[in-house]
Amino acid sequence: MKIFDNTLDTKVCALGGLGEVGKNMYAIMHGNELIIIDSGVLFPEEGLLGIDYVIPDFSFLKKNEDKIKGLFITHGHEDHIGSISFLLQSVNIPAIYAPRQAANLIKKKLEDRNIGYDNIIIFDENSKYKFKNFEIEFISTTHSIPDSFAIVVHTSNGTIVETGDFKFDFTPIGPMANLQKMARIGENGVTLLMSESTNALNPGMSLSESKVDATLNDLFQKIQGRIIIATFASNVYRLKHIIETCKKNNRKVAIFGRSMETQIEIALECGYITDKNIFVTPEEANTLKGEEVCLLCTGSQGEPLAALSRMANGTDKKIKLNPNDTVIFSSSPIPGNAYAVSQTLNKLALRGIKTYTNTSLNEIHSSGHGNQEELKLMLRLMKPKYLMPIHGEYRMLKAHSNLGISCDIPKENIFIMQNGDMLSVLNGKVKRDRSFPCYDIYVDGNRIGDIGTVVIKDRKIMSKDGILVVICNINYKTKQLLGKVNITTRGFVLVNENEELLKQIEEKATEVINRELKNKKFNYTDLKNQISNEISPFILEKTGRKPIVLPVIMDIKNND
Repeated sequence: MKIFDNTLDTKVCALGGLGEVGKNMYAIMHGNELIIIDSGVLFPEEGLLGIDYVIPDFSFLKKNEDKIKGLFITHGHEDHIGSISFLLQSVNIPAIYAPRQAANLIKKKLEDRNIGYDNIIIFDENSKYKFKNFEIEFISTTHSIPDSFAIVVHTSNGTIVETGDFKFDFTPIGPMANLQKMARIGENGVTLLMSESTNALNPGMSLSESKVDATLNDLFQKIQGRIIIATFASNVYRLKHIIETCKKNNRKVAIFGRSMETQIEIALECGYITDKNIFVTPEEANTLKGEEVCLLCTGSQGEPLAALSRMANGTDKKIKLNPNDTVIFSSSPIPGNAYAVSQTLNKLALRGIKTYTNTSLNEIHSSGHGNQEELKLMLRLMKPKYLMPIHGEYRMLKAHSNLGISCDIPKENIFIMQNGDMLSVLNGKVKRDRSFPCYDIYVDGNRIGDIGTVVIKDRKIMSKDGILVVICNINYKTKQLLGKVNITTRGFVLVNENEELLKQIEEKATEVINRELKNKKFNYTDLKNQISNEISPFILEKTGRKPIVLPVIMDIKNND
């Protein structure tokens, strides 16, 4: 390995993925060079009304734009690649280094958004990239999507390893993780390990994908009618196994859901799935006997617009369920989605559909993230001097830090960080550095970053207490209120049943407007503020509710 300039420390910067499951993004900076690892999204919680995605704050990268050498991708899940299209519109990224599956998904994503970018470099486990201050190599890991890698960054101040998402599966459907390379890099010395924490609260080992394989085989052999399977579209090895099982049982496969279609298309291009002849169109599937077909669809998380939800609602234009169908949920609900999944299951039950979900009796899903014993194995293989748990809520990061202590890493050498925190690595020693502003950025349709907490708060108020609009016509020149004040509401009260209340609000608004018109320093801004300031407590006293009060003033001019 070449000798680097060791006159400067190496900075490790957290831009996303800490205190949350999603939005993963980290930067490593040394001197005038900076590399980025991952650029993911966080799907909004229920309280973020109207928000499509939450993405990292790119301000730090924009400030250091001239130092960026490239974006390195660990694997192709949305929480690691989902914000790339937004990043490219904000920051100049000289090159994107990605494994094959992720590269194809990124290209597809950029095409869909009409973003031209032609410098995506595909790497594999044998690839190495050298810069002035960095040498970068990769370790193959096992995850629920093909081409998953840990990223190894060699610097003059020590070796930094970012694991990406991983599990240890000794009987996987896909390739094994490269334990030998992990051990070799660990023997050579790892200064800082940045290791994922998603399942740090789960004891033992995660379920092997081969167990899922066996359970699905058994189900296919005993189910007589049409089989409908809902699973994560990105779990290509699961899709590969389902398709192979269909072939063994003489079933054709019909695909439903855009993300499922995209993943199958890319899996065929990359050679993970080879049998193109097994696929049929939805129209062809309708002509086959139940025991001759399997429908592979999205909707395992109860998403209201996904294929399975449409089928359960009876609104899908191509497929209608019948009582002989069997639906298999080859997945587990992501935290926050349990209610939506339960709703879908109830709708299927009302239609008389038999369902299978993941239980101890029916092991039809395995997580792609390692449990506690797997996290310990990574720690033992890497033998890091310092540990920075990543990719998880605080309780997950804390649990992972405790695992580090149990694996002989001193407590003072473990850093539970927040987004916007920075570590300094110098001559093999790591310490906390400064922090920098790092906020959640909300994406609402095509609008990025201009939807702040105030807007979200207003949306929550409107969803709970509604909105009340006070409309008045005023002649600014004569300072007269023309006609009656008009009160309009949405989501506040039923107009026909609350005429007296609305009349009182109208009278109160009229009183405020007439009083303000007599003010020598009268202006529309002050009038709007005064209407809101007096109408809001008036409504609260009368109803106990606080709708958004929106004054609308029409300036009516004289014709003469």
